[in-house]
Amino acid sequence: MNRYLITGFSGFVSRHFLDYLEMLQEPVSVMGIDINPPEFKSEGRNHVSVDFQKIDLLDRNGLEKIIVIFQPHYILHLASFSSVAFSWKNPVISFQNNTNIFLNLLEAVRSVNPSIRILSIGSSEEYGNLSGCDAVFREEDDLNPVSPYAVARVSQEMLSKVYVKGYGLDIVMTRSFNHMGPGQKETFVIASFAKRLVEMRNRDASPRRLPTGDITQVRDFVDVRDVVRAYDGLLRAVERVKYTMSAVVLAIH
Repeated sequence: MNRYLITGFSGFVSRHFLDYLEMLQEPVSVMGIDINPPEFKSEGRNHVSVDFQKIDLLDRNGLEKIIVIFQPHYILHLASFSSVAFSWKNPVISFQNNTNIFLNLLEAVRSVNPSIRILSIGSSEEYGNLSGCDAVFREEDDLNPVSPYAVARVSQEMLSKVYVKGYGLDIVMTRSFNHMGPGQKETFVIASFAKRLVEMRNRDASPRRLPTGDITQVRDFVDVRDVVRAYDGLLRAVERVKYTMSAVVLAIH
């Protein structure tokens, strides 16, 4: 039976990851860890058994104990402060947290079992900004982070490369683009638009206008259900990743 450890378990992506695993109809075991308990229902599935432990990933000893006891085959590292806006308001907290929790995870895996495959989730923010509607990012483009959040994500990649080459860890990296889908918090743009459109439909008042902010920006969005399918494929890929460390870019154009 495959065993998955999911950090940042209480966030948006993991609930869809559980749904995807259930759809496969294969017996799997999941250990979710987060500083907050999940607001979604994680039990009651026929093929996926789920446990949850509340822990701060800065607690290195506690993290090691969980890995020793659970013995995961795969680690899906979703935990982070993922808001660019938050990183501008709290640059020190954002950078130190996102970098140090990942470093703690790598050290724990190195200490317990270096063969565990880790999926390190990065961001398209690592590329920086492009101008023009026809501009697209390519995987081989230079990284040009322009926010504290993006710098932390690039640092996460650099740490991955060091631990793969220096310690032989098995790490796969992504530079994932914006997700959208059911259950996303309204602090994210698509969910916010959807909520306001429903409110407008249910309200008789007119005129009906949808405030949008700056609509000159161009963004790619990926359905979270496609994202989790890709993540599981990367985790289960047969060939061990040593240092063919080109990042997988998840985007649609």
